[in-house]
Amino acid sequence: MTEATPIYVGIDVSQERLDIATTIQDKIWSVRYDDDGLKKVRAHLRRLQPERIILEATGKLERSLVAALAADGLPVVVVNPRQVRDFARAMGILAKNDGLDARVLARFGQSTKPELRPLADDARQALAETVTRRRQLVEMITMERHRTARTTLEVRRQIERHIRWLEQQLEKVDDDLKQTLEQSLHWQESYNLLQSVPGIGPTTAAVLIAQLPELGTLTHKQIAALVGVAPFCRDSGTFHGRRTVWGGRSFVRTALYMATLVAVRHNATLRAFYQRLVVAGKAKKLALVAAMRKLLVILNAMLKHRTPWCQNLPATT
Repeated sequence: MTEATPIYVGIDVSQERLDIATTIQDKIWSVRYDDDGLKKVRAHLRRLQPERIILEATGKLERSLVAALAADGLPVVVVNPRQVRDFARAMGILAKNDGLDARVLARFGQSTKPELRPLADDARQALAETVTRRRQLVEMITMERHRTARTTLEVRRQIERHIRWLEQQLEKVDDDLKQTLEQSLHWQESYNLLQSVPGIGPTTAAVLIAQLPELGTLTHKQIAALVGVAPFCRDSGTFHGRRTVWGGRSFVRTALYMATLVAVRHNATLRAFYQRLVVAGKAKKLALVAAMRKLLVILNAMLKHRTPWCQNLPATT
């Protein structure tokens, strides 16, 4: 090993512990995931000066660690767990435990050299958490309503009281979302631009702003692939498989799907596009996915050029 050899670090994050591996030694280093543990990890990594520090996205567990490492100017990257698992299988690593996962993350970073991305600021992260909380409340209300059909009268009354409380919380969250978006002139402008499209309501607009900050900054192909509505080929030799969409940001895709269901009925451009595909023999579900992609590309062009909805807006810029 020479001084110029780049070092890659993998950190497996769990509720109570951090397991750390590097590409320059076999030993796994473990610390408790608390303030003292974070201090030790930061000091160790500052001395090590790695090329990349790789963590898997868990939703919330990694956030305090990422913030601490970023504050020290360390090159931390949060990656998609599916990509890491596929990499492990390709390497013939089928077993799974915390120490082994840390080693896989370090080797994944060394092999793929993932690009550093700017971290979400506090305001956007707070907005994303509010959007997530809204989705959770809607899911809980739906589940409680389903339970009322197969319970006794007394239990049904309890469920109905809980539903009313959840609906009150949902109203508060909606008010918080509106106030948060109004506090930023840029967000407010994007919020209004998105809602100028027939089919895009306040909730979908908030999801796009909070969880797809790249909207308006990428090409139409890049944004479609990022969300997971771009078809990927499945070809080998003379075999040509069906094109499929997969991966991407599921929360964004779900919001976009619901918006597209409305748009193909009430948005003249999307309705004509969808009906043309169906008449041409495309299955309705596939036609709907194609309409989702078209809607996303239109929204991307609108935010890129900061222009409101227009029937003739180019959708390939």
